[in-house]
Amino acid sequence: MKKITLALAATAALVAATAQAHGPTRRKITESIEINAPADKVWAVLGDMKNSDWMQNVTKTELNGDPAGKFKRVLTLKNGDQIQETSNKYKPDDKLFSYYIDKVDVKDLPANDYSATITVEPEGNAKSKVEWKAAFYRGYMNNDPPPDLNDEASEKGVGDWIKASLANLKAKVEKGS
Repeated sequence: MKKITLALAATAALVAATAQAHGPTRRKITESIEINAPADKVWAVLGDMKNSDWMQNVTKTELNGDPAGKFKRVLTLKNGDQIQETSNKYKPDDKLFSYYIDKVDVKDLPANDYSATITVEPEGNAKSKVEWKAAFYRGYMNNDPPPDLNDEASEKGVGDWIKASLANLKAKVEKGS
């Protein structure tokens, strides 16, 4: 009986230690914004794969390939760093764009294995809803991440970037430029 009790105690301690030292878990964020413009007008900006200046901190977009097929983009940031993306889906008729990030410095976007889908839906004749769904792992993939690259900080950093980008898109479309 004493051996069984010791074995159960050892197993419980091992399970508790393992639970505290877990690796990263997949994070998911969904953000949306209502824009006072028809869906076609919103998509004209969002669906222009050659110009992502509405995205937060992006100053230049380079497109490699045809948007009708699989393509790659390089987004140059204000600090000169770059984000490299590959498209999964580009469906202008559905007003949908899906992509994943091939390369990004975690100081620019604290995420690994990032993928996202952005859609535009009409909300009546004069309004649209843009929805951005992202999934990713934290910026530090091993156990015991530094505070600025843990799950919560990565989720906040990605969420803030998405919200700012959506606000920029809204401002650009509603201003008419």
